[in-house]
Amino acid sequence: MNLYIRRESSKLWKRVCAETTTEIILLAENWKYLLGGLVCQYIHGLAARGVHYIHRPGPVLQDVGFYLLPELGPDKAYLSETLFSFIFLSFFLWTFHPFILKTKKIYTVILWCRVLAFLVASQILRILTFYSTQLPGPNYHCREGSKLATLPPPKSILEVFLIFPRGVLYGCGDLIFSSHMIFTLVFVRSYQIYGTQRFIKQLGWLLAIVQSFLIVASRKHYTVDVVVAWYTVNLVVFFVDKKLPELPDRTNVAVSTLLPLSTKDRDTKPKDENHKLINGNSGDPADRRLRTQVNGKILEEGNTVHINGSINGAT
Repeated sequence: MNLYIRRESSKLWKRVCAETTTEIILLAENWKYLLGGLVCQYIHGLAARGVHYIHRPGPVLQDVGFYLLPELGPDKAYLSETLFSFIFLSFFLWTFHPFILKTKKIYTVILWCRVLAFLVASQILRILTFYSTQLPGPNYHCREGSKLATLPPPKSILEVFLIFPRGVLYGCGDLIFSSHMIFTLVFVRSYQIYGTQRFIKQLGWLLAIVQSFLIVASRKHYTVDVVVAWYTVNLVVFFVDKKLPELPDRTNVAVSTLLPLSTKDRDTKPKDENHKLINGNSGDPADRRLRTQVNGKILEEGNTVHINGSINGAT
């Protein structure tokens, strides 16, 4: 038993070291995109804090979701945050599974470059939207009579740029559309595209629906904030993903980089390269998968495909 544990531990350590080396190479090539995405997250937080200064509390607007869903109350507002934290941490940990598991489809660095691209595009639209029209916040600390409903003028420039923790926990005015739903839908859509487990994909969509109901029931957003997020984020992910190049296949020998961001290079390829050949490979040599022939069988991406015919006279 101890021998088995030592042997498997050694294999796991070698796998982690090999994957770390590969990801460091990718990080050296794509660190600018990761850093840019993280900076945009901070800018999004600054924009949300800025709209809080001009937020004016008022009567809660008529909302069909408020009419249909019972109000959870301030003491149960943690439910939506708990589910959001579970979705966030689950997706974050999944993106690092290539360091541990043998079967792997993604590169962690490149996947996060794409995820941040989805987030930034959605957040830009969100900033434009909630600065265009400020609605009276339905959350309890944003209503009339609350001291947190409107921020007092800043006493220093540092107070403006320091968005943690109050700016994250007690924001008002940044309503259309929900930031929690942006992250949730981007993560669920990303796993839908790049994940492999069908059950987890279905569970992800179910959790996104539950999250939508909890946000409205907690009175953190109006129903319109959630509805707009559903079709906006899905459309953003669809079109941005079309603009980005295909993720490199992990069975390829060479590692592709994230750039270019446009489809110009792909559009210049002959159209016949877009059609797959009889053997299942595309016309692009970089897209050809490694195949191993063993005893009359072809192994492709871990799947065994039986072939008919004779090999060196043996059937």
